[in-house]
Amino acid sequence: MGTSSNSNAELNPRTTRFEFSGVIGATFLSLFLPLFTVWINTRITPGALLQLDLVYYFNWAQSAHLWIPYLVWFVTLALLDVVLPGKWMLGTKLRNGKQLSYKINGIANSALLLLVLATRWQLTSGQMPELQFLYRHNTEIAVITILFSLYLATFCYIKSFIPGTLLALGGNSGNVVYDWFIGRELNPRLCGGLFDIKLFCELRPGMLLWFLVNLSCLHHNYLVVHGGAHVNDALLLITLMQSFYVFDGVLNEEGLLTMMDIVTDGFGFMLAFGDLTFVPFTYSLQARYLSTCTRDTGASKLAGIVLLMAVGYYIFHSANKQKSDFRQGKLTQMKSIATARGTKLLCDGWWSKSQHINYLGDWLISLSWCLTTGFETPLTYYYSIYFAILLLHRQGRDEEKCQSKYGKDWDEYTRRVPYKIVPYVY
Repeated sequence: MGTSSNSNAELNPRTTRFEFSGVIGATFLSLFLPLFTVWINTRITPGALLQLDLVYYFNWAQSAHLWIPYLVWFVTLALLDVVLPGKWMLGTKLRNGKQLSYKINGIANSALLLLVLATRWQLTSGQMPELQFLYRHNTEIAVITILFSLYLATFCYIKSFIPGTLLALGGNSGNVVYDWFIGRELNPRLCGGLFDIKLFCELRPGMLLWFLVNLSCLHHNYLVVHGGAHVNDALLLITLMQSFYVFDGVLNEEGLLTMMDIVTDGFGFMLAFGDLTFVPFTYSLQARYLSTCTRDTGASKLAGIVLLMAVGYYIFHSANKQKSDFRQGKLTQMKSIATARGTKLLCDGWWSKSQHINYLGDWLISLSWCLTTGFETPLTYYYSIYFAILLLHRQGRDEEKCQSKYGKDWDEYTRRVPYKIVPYVY
């Protein structure tokens, strides 16, 4: 009994380093971010339906018309994630020596969703009542996803106390609020391990709902604002650009298996809320803003925006592919630093420019989206500002982790690649 207890303590050591200023920061963010999401949606589209009485959303008799569609959406996607065909891949080796298997079936999920949308368009002669409902109740559904994230994070927190569970190194502080927010269990799974909650939430219900919210805005602008005769050119562009980004992420989901969210972070309210609420209801603000616009932006301005996104995507995609190919042993000619851990740190090609050159590409993409709204309001630029802060935070976390992991080898790496994100600037 004593040996088992000691081995468990070694595998799941107590968290001593706190992020976001610890319990105070976790509490603040758990309250502020949901309120901010609701507030900014009401500011972007004045007059949006919103029941301010929070009890309303807990009363099933009153809010069932909001809960049922969302639960059907989430559960259907979860079932499809389990039953649709896909290829199985092994994730990164965990500190207990195990490698989890992940089913990669983004292509099947995406194809089925697009088929259903095309069928509904045909059957409803373009009326699409589901999209009209989503547009009218956008902010109210955002509240539903906030509450669902709260329930899901609580479920995963309770589940993490099952004996033998591998915990996240950053979420085992012993403080309920902090661990609930950060995420206590590293890889919460259901159905005998067939359903991985964290990977599913990263790419399915939130990302695809973001796509649907944008479609609802495009549909409203076309059907209501322009009477089925026209659609705002900037709105069409932002819908196409973000749809490309969404499906590029969903179809290349295997890339997530080596990212920090999957490898090191626990699944708590921070990730649940981020995936299920923050992504669909704040990343879509540009489309929400443009959904009521009647005037067009013009081909020359839109061409510049497309060019900026193309440059950002080229940097982001080619840099990530280069690192992925290197890890798979395909680019042995590239310069690297051999570490004492037996791995190599790539410091050639894109990765000789900065330590996180892919972050720069990703941020340029975010800026291109915001530019579609012009300069009439700063609110639509929230995403690019927030994303810059997020990337800086991730870079700091990654640097601290790598310094601890590689020691002197990391010092040599930073000497060769001194810039963190933006070459010759930062």
